[in-house]
Amino acid sequence: MADYTTIRTAGAGVRAAQIDEGLRAHMNKVYGLMSVGMALTGGVAWAVGTNDAMLAAIFGTPLKWVVMFAPLIMVFAFSAMINKLSAAAAQLFFYTFAALMGLSISFIFAVYTGVSIAQTFFATAIAFASLSLYGYTTKRDLSGMGTFLMMGLIGLIVASIVNIFLGSSALQFAISVIGILIFAGLTAYDTQSIKNEYVQHAASMDEEWLGKSAIMGALRLYLDFINMFMFLLSFMGNRE
Repeated sequence: MADYTTIRTAGAGVRAAQIDEGLRAHMNKVYGLMSVGMALTGGVAWAVGTNDAMLAAIFGTPLKWVVMFAPLIMVFAFSAMINKLSAAAAQLFFYTFAALMGLSISFIFAVYTGVSIAQTFFATAIAFASLSLYGYTTKRDLSGMGTFLMMGLIGLIVASIVNIFLGSSALQFAISVIGILIFAGLTAYDTQSIKNEYVQHAASMDEEWLGKSAIMGALRLYLDFINMFMFLLSFMGNRE
């Protein structure tokens, strides 16, 4: 994959300045959408997780399996449908997914103390910001990491599903360690990838493409953040 510097220097003067300005606006939109998604997730998780009756109704019944696996199914469906959706529909889909994700992780408020959840969130935010900044500013081409990280992610998903039924603490520890490393790498990789995709399409993009591209970018970074948070919480969280 041609990197940002190579593509940008192919233009000159006003053209390069326009790319830089457009890229900043695009990345601001990506981070803005992601932030709204995170706020939705946090709000739903807190509202459900602090309500004992709702927790019992969801996680004390077979409905918990629907809640647990629905976000994963939605991610695959979103990737398959994105080209057929309008930008407005894609944005609504993303926000719906973020709310459902909040429902699926609401149990953390019954398992961990509020202080440890807040501490882990801020630790994740600092790590995410640092890694994303690295991915945005580095001159190193991170595209070679993509295949390796995706293979690791598939293995991680399979191992996590298997461990739902095994309940092995040793396997869970290994999953958490590997998960943190994978999503740390994906944060930097996805940031650079979003940046390069914008620049590669700078000459032919339209508003519809730009809107959907920002939503897909927000989804990728959102997933990096939320997964890194959950894996860190298993280490840093103090149980109730």
